[in-house]
Amino acid sequence: MSTSLDVIIKRMAMIFLVVGVLFGVILIFSYDIIKIDWPSFMEIQPSYKQMEDPLPPPERSIPIEGPISIPGMGAPENPTTADEASVTRGAELFAIHCQMCHGPTGEGNGPVAPFLVNFKPANLTSAVVQSKSDGSFFLTISNGVDGKMPALNENLTVPERWDVVNFLRTLKASE
Repeated sequence: MSTSLDVIIKRMAMIFLVVGVLFGVILIFSYDIIKIDWPSFMEIQPSYKQMEDPLPPPERSIPIEGPISIPGMGAPENPTTADEASVTRGAELFAIHCQMCHGPTGEGNGPVAPFLVNFKPANLTSAVVQSKSDGSFFLTISNGVDGKMPALNENLTVPERWDVVNFLRTLKASE
């Protein structure tokens, strides 16, 4: 009696195993070939786009790159000398991160500028902009301008931002 029960259990186990493998193969093909849209809750989770609400540094902390600026102490001083290497690096970074809006000469006429309806990018060669301090440029690049310019503190390291500031000082108004 126990032998026949053992045989039945083994056969049932084999049947369930075969059915399970076939079911798994069917699921794999239905997902990979037919592309059945499996329920996923990733679509309904809150998500953030790049550079949307960048996180500020935590209070009472100093980044590994050093203190950027101390709140309430005004704009920081430029620690990077404006040598040829710094300006060249700044020009490369400007071309990657800024040129699309501000244009190759910094006049606010980049390829994206005509599509910005609510505001136009600043003319970085104007006397008003060039009269600002290096620290003011640095803070604008770091924190952005609300509703107008994204903050680049997550894209550029502190030395890279100072290189961009040094490059901005070389921009001259076209005559």
